[in-house]
Amino acid sequence: MNEHLMEIVARDIVKGLPNKKRDIYQYVVGLEDELASRSETSEEFMALLVKHSPHQQAATHFKMSFGELMRRMREIEQEINAKLDQKLQNVTWIDYTDTIRSMKGTEAINSRYFFFSMNHAYTK
Repeated sequence: MNEHLMEIVARDIVKGLPNKKRDIYQYVVGLEDELASRSETSEEFMALLVKHSPHQQAATHFKMSFGELMRRMREIEQEINAKLDQKLQNVTWIDYTDTIRSMKGTEAINSRYFFFSMNHAYTK
């Protein structure tokens, strides 16, 4: 599956998390994303992570220990990954390129057209 589509599916999974889990996850990811946007290299990003410690900031924000925050983040990430894997197993791609090209003519030569379907059922 393409990376952009995986990101969309992952965001949908995050939206479906219970409020507390979603809040914790989005808070940490938001801090990390902000640091990533200020970094030009992975080394700069790692240095900013060490300097600003988004996980420690989140632990303080949510009034929990660093260890508890890290445990919860691991659980949340495992839940997201399990649901994403389940959804990926239910993906169907159908190549409609030839059909669309025959309908549109030569203007569609450099494009590919797919129908994408995903069974929305997944295990909790």
